[in-house]
Amino acid sequence: MSSEKNDVPAWEQRFRAARVSLPEWADDAPERSLYVSNASGTFEVYAWDRTAGTHRQVTDRPSGTTDASLTPDGEWVWWFDDTAGDEYGVWRRQPFAGGPDQPAVPGLAPSYEAGLALGRDGTVVVGRSTDEDGTTLHLLRPGASEPVEIYRHAEYGGVGDLSHDSALLAVDHTEHGDAMHSAIRVLRCADGEPVAELDDVTGRQAPSGLACLGFAPVDGDSRLLVAHQRRGRWEPMLWDPLTGVETELLLRTEDGRELPGDVSAQWFPDATALLVEHEFEARSELFGYTLATGTLTRLPTPRGTVAGATARPDGTVEFLWSCAAEPSAVRSTAGTVVLRAPGSVPPRSVPVEDVWVEGPGGRVHALVQRPEGPGPYPTVFEIHGGPTHHDSDSFAAGPAAWLDHGFAVVRVNYRGSTGYGQAWTDALRERVGLIELEDIGAVRAWAVASGLADPERLVLSGGSWGGYLTLLGLGTQPGDWSLGLAAVPVADYLTAYADEMEALKSLDRTLFGGTPEEVPERWRASSPLTYVEQVRAPVYLSAGLNDPRCPIRQIENYVARLEQLGVPHEVYRYEAGHGSLVVDERIKQLRLEIDFARRYLKV
Repeated sequence: MSSEKNDVPAWEQRFRAARVSLPEWADDAPERSLYVSNASGTFEVYAWDRTAGTHRQVTDRPSGTTDASLTPDGEWVWWFDDTAGDEYGVWRRQPFAGGPDQPAVPGLAPSYEAGLALGRDGTVVVGRSTDEDGTTLHLLRPGASEPVEIYRHAEYGGVGDLSHDSALLAVDHTEHGDAMHSAIRVLRCADGEPVAELDDVTGRQAPSGLACLGFAPVDGDSRLLVAHQRRGRWEPMLWDPLTGVETELLLRTEDGRELPGDVSAQWFPDATALLVEHEFEARSELFGYTLATGTLTRLPTPRGTVAGATARPDGTVEFLWSCAAEPSAVRSTAGTVVLRAPGSVPPRSVPVEDVWVEGPGGRVHALVQRPEGPGPYPTVFEIHGGPTHHDSDSFAAGPAAWLDHGFAVVRVNYRGSTGYGQAWTDALRERVGLIELEDIGAVRAWAVASGLADPERLVLSGGSWGGYLTLLGLGTQPGDWSLGLAAVPVADYLTAYADEMEALKSLDRTLFGGTPEEVPERWRASSPLTYVEQVRAPVYLSAGLNDPRCPIRQIENYVARLEQLGVPHEVYRYEAGHGSLVVDERIKQLRLEIDFARRYLKV
C-alpha cells in the first residue's frame, strides 16, 4: 500500500509531525491557555480555550514566533515581534478571542528582550537590553499613557517577577560583573526604590548564583521563591524581602534521601505547596512539597525528561514529557494526555545507553544510541550548546535521523554542563572551549576502544556553542575527527564579541575574565580561527544571516581562511537568526549535513 506519508522517510516524518509546548494558563482564567506549535509548518503561538475546546493560531510570521504570554485575566495574548529572527523588536498584543494586533507598550523603541511581567491589576514591567543602554526595565501602570524607567544598569539583568499585588518587583541582575551568577534586588513599584538585596557574589571567595522563581501567588504574602547554589548545586528556598527572613527547604524523599543533582520549584496556586522539579544525570522527575509539614511526595512521571511542568488550580500537574525513544506529549498526573499535537504521532527512535568515562576533571556522562547491525559504526558526536545546558534522555528528531542513516550518536555532558553540580558547570571558566574538548576527547577514546565507533568515520557536530566546540575541536584535535558539521557557530571569537548582542558580551567577559583588550591571550587561545591552519577534516558550516548571537561576519572570516588554505568545506547561509523556526528549513539543513557526511565518509 502506498501513500504520501509512506513515501516520506521516518527521519523526515519526525520533523514534520506537529509538536506542542507545555501550555501556559491565565492565573485568573485557568481555562484559557497558550502554547507554541509547528502545526502550520512554522513554530507559532496558539490560544486554547479549554472550555470550548477550540484552538486558534495567534501569530503568523514567515520566520515564526515563540515568545508569548497571557495576561492574568486571560483577555490578552502578548507576543514578541522581531525581524526575521534577529531577536530585536517590540511587544505586541492581541485579544485572546482574536482581532488585530496592537503595540503593547507605546513609547518603547525596539530592543533585545529582557523579561516581561504582567500584573493582575494591569501593571506591566518590560525588560529591554541594548548595546547603548545596557539593561533597562520599564513600568507601565494602569491608565498611564507611557511607561517610566524603573531600573538601569550597563551589565545584563532582567525582570524576575511582580508580587501578587503589583507592589514589588524582583530583578535578576549581574551588576557585580559576574554574568554566570546573578543577584536579586527587590524594588518598590511605587517609586522604584530598593527594598532588599540578595547577593551571593559580592565579597565572596566562592561566588554562587541566585535566580528568582516567583512571588507567592496569593494576597498578603510577600515571600519570594528563590533558587540558590549555596551548597554547590541549584536548590530552592524562600525569602521574604520585607522581613529579610530566609527559609531553607530541606527536601528529603519519603525514605529520608536527599535529592542529588539540581532542584528547582514553583508555587502551587494556593501557595501551600511547591511543585519540585529534580534534574539528575540527564533525566528528571517531579515532586510535591507541602510547606506546612515539609513532606516531599514523588509525582507519577515515567523515566525520561520533563521539559516543563505547571501546577493547576485543581491540584493536578501538567507536564511535557518524552524519552529518547518516545515522542513528547503534555501529560497530567491524573493519568491522561492533556494535549497532543494534531496529526500522526512521529515514528519512535532508539533508547539511550548511559556511559561514564573517566576524564581529566572527573567522570564524564555520555548518552549513546546505536543503529541496527554490528559495529563499529560511523559515529556522530552531537555536542550540545548553551554552554550551560545539558543533553538529556528526551526525544530529538536530529539524533534519530542520524541513527536512521546508520550512524551511532554520542552526546557528551562535558564540564560546563548543568545538572551535575555547580563546580562542574563553573569549570567552563578555566579554559574556555578547551576544557570541554578534553571531556569530549576522553569519550571519543572510549567510543573507539570499546568498538562502538569507527575511528576513520568520526563526525564532530553541533550548533551554537556546540558549533563553536566543533570548529575548535577540528583545529586543536585534528587527528581525532574525520569531518565537522558546525551550525551557527562562534568561529572567530574576537570578531564575534565585537558584533554580538550585549547580553552575550557580558557572559563572554565573565568566561574569559575580561575583554579581548584586557586578556587577549585567553581569547586567542579559545578562538577556532587561531587553529584553522591545523584543520584537516572537511567542514560544513551553516549560518543565519540575522543571527545576533553568532553573527555572520565572524563566520565569513573563518570561511575565507578555509578557502585560502584549500580545506574542503561547504557553507549554507539562510535568512533567519540563531536557527530557524520553519520546519522545511530545518529538514533542508539536516539533509544537507547528512549528504555532506555521507559523501566525504563514503557511508
